[in-house]
Amino acid sequence: MKLYRLILLLAAPLIGLRLARRRDEAAERLGGTGPSRLRRGPVIWLHAASNGEVTSARGLITVMHERLPTARMVVTCNTVTGRNLVRGWALDRVEARLAPLDYRIALRRFIAAWQPDSLILIESELWPNRLAEMARLGRPVVMLGARMSAKSASRWAYLPGLIRPALAAVSYLSAQDSASRERFIALGLDEGRAGPVVNLKSGAYPEDEVDAAVLDRLKPLFAREATLLAASTHDGEEGVILTGFARARRANPMLRLILAPRHPRRAPEIAKRIARMRLPFATRSRGEFPGAETAVYLADTMGEMGLWYRLAGMTFVGGSLVDKGGHTPFEPVAHDSAILHGPHVGNFTSAYGALTFARAARRIANADELAEALAALDADEQAGMADRARAALDRIRDSGKGLDPLLAELSRLMGEPALARPAPDQMNQPA
Repeated sequence: MKLYRLILLLAAPLIGLRLARRRDEAAERLGGTGPSRLRRGPVIWLHAASNGEVTSARGLITVMHERLPTARMVVTCNTVTGRNLVRGWALDRVEARLAPLDYRIALRRFIAAWQPDSLILIESELWPNRLAEMARLGRPVVMLGARMSAKSASRWAYLPGLIRPALAAVSYLSAQDSASRERFIALGLDEGRAGPVVNLKSGAYPEDEVDAAVLDRLKPLFAREATLLAASTHDGEEGVILTGFARARRANPMLRLILAPRHPRRAPEIAKRIARMRLPFATRSRGEFPGAETAVYLADTMGEMGLWYRLAGMTFVGGSLVDKGGHTPFEPVAHDSAILHGPHVGNFTSAYGALTFARAARRIANADELAEALAALDADEQAGMADRARAALDRIRDSGKGLDPLLAELSRLMGEPALARPAPDQMNQPA
């Protein structure tokens, strides 16, 4: 722990320069900008790294919001897009901030302002000082949907002086898969604090709201069976996708691509790549709508993924051609979109395993394989894949992995009996 704090001290000048360039973020990163108004009642601090983690926690946030009508919640994120996503929900008594840096002075300032009674961490946010400060105050720290890859576990194993105190501060941990659970225990988590495996992202299919007027305007422009959505793509994937799409489009000029990068700030470089390939395109953030000749729609906005899923009969799931572990297959399945993915799907091993076994997804590794898939997936094959995928993932969803076990434990730790009552079906649905 001393070494970690020394590293933070040495890094302080660089972090200071970064904050100086991002003055609009500095106050929150340093633990400032407390509650917009003071209220009575318990305060729950929930931290989720970015969009995906925030979305996976939406069902949990909704249940807690409904069952604890006097509670306030502050949701912190590492990214501006994640913070803004939470703000877009416009939930009363739920505020969103950028996460304070893992410096004790910033954390203590944040904690003094908000006075959180508990901290809920989503997935793999193991920040040592954050955990230590809450534990020092005797406040419960809970990790839900916790993930620990084999690569991360091997790295942490070289830092026992850091990982063991961090895990000692955790009051309760529910991993998203059994392998992660065993890795946390091997790294020092008390087995008695390891709860059942629950993958927050597989608790239910998402129910997202879309702008009906925009959807009605776009639908005539996108033949669903001829539309591919590349969802949440990362650097290193767009080139493969665009090349494969362009090859397939030579044989079928009706094909269209909706390209939705994981990080919209990368849109300018992606637009340059599309232009170099001489593919006609329109950009969503500029308010442009595709015309009859548009091949690619660059969907570089936040909070509209549900719109793109509704238009696409095929979805390539991003983060799977590069080593990011792959994003959720549950969202395209919820919209009956046939799934294509790359080889890197470690974040959802069981889900993609079930899809492969059911012949309900198609794996691609390069542009040629993508072009072949686009040529082969006609409307009937897309519908068949989507039906098989829903059946395969329904078996995972119906295997008892709901929120109730987590809510019961949160109820005990937080001293809030109202959390433990059985959840209505609709409360288990992240938007």
